[in-house]
Amino acid sequence: MKHQARQHNRRAWDDRARQRKPHTRPARDTDFQNPLAVIDSCGWLGGNVAGKRVLCLAAGGGKHGPLFAAAGAIVTVVDISPEMLALDREIARKRGLQLSLIEASMHDLSVLPAANFEAVIQPVSSCYVPDILAVYREVARVTAPGGLYISQHKQPASLQASALPTSGGYLVARPYYTTAPLPPEIDGLEHREAGAAEFIHRWEDLLGGLCRSGFVIEDLVEPRHADSGAALGTFKHRSHYLPPYVTIKARRRTSSQPTNSLWIRMI
Repeated sequence: MKHQARQHNRRAWDDRARQRKPHTRPARDTDFQNPLAVIDSCGWLGGNVAGKRVLCLAAGGGKHGPLFAAAGAIVTVVDISPEMLALDREIARKRGLQLSLIEASMHDLSVLPAANFEAVIQPVSSCYVPDILAVYREVARVTAPGGLYISQHKQPASLQASALPTSGGYLVARPYYTTAPLPPEIDGLEHREAGAAEFIHRWEDLLGGLCRSGFVIEDLVEPRHADSGAALGTFKHRSHYLPPYVTIKARRRTSSQPTNSLWIRMI
């Protein structure tokens, strides 16, 4: 299943990048006026990434990597899609930015050295692999002790529920305990990416698995996209009932930290 999903999603994201679909559009000129404000809306990076070794994981598309590089970081971008990496290469060339671009899957980072990165930034992408624990193990291996891991994930309930409302609202349509890929979704709906193979990850793996992999959770936020007055069936209306994402700030444990640390602040 892992190999099939990997090949399927490589093709899907190549196609999405060629068609400039959502999440494949590079950073805008205005984003580069204050790149850190765009890539660190939570203020978790301490206001300065200059000289820091940053891994942008599963983050091709010409946004995260170029913006971190513009903010002064030493940036490596890993993505499964050659076309998404081509967008990074294009923006870096236009702006004279230095990026290291690597085509690889997030669950196998063997090409990267251990304990090398001071920060790992992963936008929404874990839903495209069947085993999120394999991703966490790889991230733990390449993150330096005390380094940050900031990742965003699709909330399980959002992936379980119907895309469009019925007379009874948005209904739970898929089981929570499943390892099978989700059925295809209608193109144009923003909570899923049509054509990609996606998987539901349970909270015990999203949070507990992160802790068991060697991280301490320091914060957790739910980016707000809700609008109760939006048209029925739109992303903003659905998000009023089903928050689509969760963003987690975690830190790689040092040898002096206990293994059972967990602290979460919900906002």
